[in-house]
Amino acid sequence: MTKNKYILAIESSCDDTSVAVVDISYNIVVMNTSSQPEHVVFGGVLPELASRLHMKNILILVESCLQQSHLSLEEMSAVAISINPGLIGSLLVGLSFAKSLAWALNLPLITVNHMLGHVFANHLVHGYIDPPYLALVVSGGHTELINFESDTVFTCVGKTLDDAAGETFDKAAKLLGIGYPGGPVIDKLAKNGNPSFYNFPLALKQKNDYNFSYSGLKTAILQFLSSHEENWIKEHQADLAASIQYAIVTPLVKKTVRYAKLNNIHTILIAGGVAANSYLRAQMDKAAAQIHAKVFYPSLTLCMDNAAMIAAAAIPKFFKGEFADLSVNAFSDKGTRYI
Repeated sequence: MTKNKYILAIESSCDDTSVAVVDISYNIVVMNTSSQPEHVVFGGVLPELASRLHMKNILILVESCLQQSHLSLEEMSAVAISINPGLIGSLLVGLSFAKSLAWALNLPLITVNHMLGHVFANHLVHGYIDPPYLALVVSGGHTELINFESDTVFTCVGKTLDDAAGETFDKAAKLLGIGYPGGPVIDKLAKNGNPSFYNFPLALKQKNDYNFSYSGLKTAILQFLSSHEENWIKEHQADLAASIQYAIVTPLVKKTVRYAKLNNIHTILIAGGVAANSYLRAQMDKAAAQIHAKVFYPSLTLCMDNAAMIAAAAIPKFFKGEFADLSVNAFSDKGTRYI
């Protein structure tokens, strides 16, 4: 096999440890991800526990990927690593390991923004997608609308002013008493519910505003459920889930499609964990068809945190020779950046 063809990528920004080998044509050779079910009992991610589990799993996953791919470390062309945003302890585990590999093997180190990785996950499924395009990035901690002029030139045209769509799903599910993480359970439950059962508020409805806000919705859900008996809530769980999902998804769809229409953009990429939501996919497809725009989504597996998407986002930097110094550090600031 030819040298200078494969990128070994590592992702450890939150509670999933993931390692992948991806070639520079956006083909996944192998990927292994270790989730951390230990956090379920806490109803969320415990940062110190996440860091320790990354330390336990990362070497095992690297060795497994090399064995399954029948490749050696010497056949890698670069090491890619996510360095922001995320839990700082978890990021540092992955970065320290990636730096060690790059130094020991004399390989270039490529640093990647985790959220940019989510956008590039689409290239792994659909092949390279030519810019310009509009990307809606929606996850547990992030909600952003990004206008890509090229792979490396982009502008954030809208973002959440407070809470993100994904964490709103989680909070709502906790209030409904239906489990964690909230996105998948609400999506499943809402399929049997009526989205018009109750009209929860839709924030920032101004037509010239592309920002998002979910703190008011979270408060409205809390107040509404607090005013009803537990048995009544259980009886109407499906309808409540559908109504909450409608309130979360509708601003995402309307603002994305409105911006695309006004700016003559015909390609829309959806990225992040919330991109797996079936209602978001259906509503976005329907709305985008009305402006003759095509919508791309990652596979359900690649919507989640994974190392393959980190490799994908590293490929343009690999071709340009944009490598990081070994003194680079991780940081937890939110947002999509080209670093």
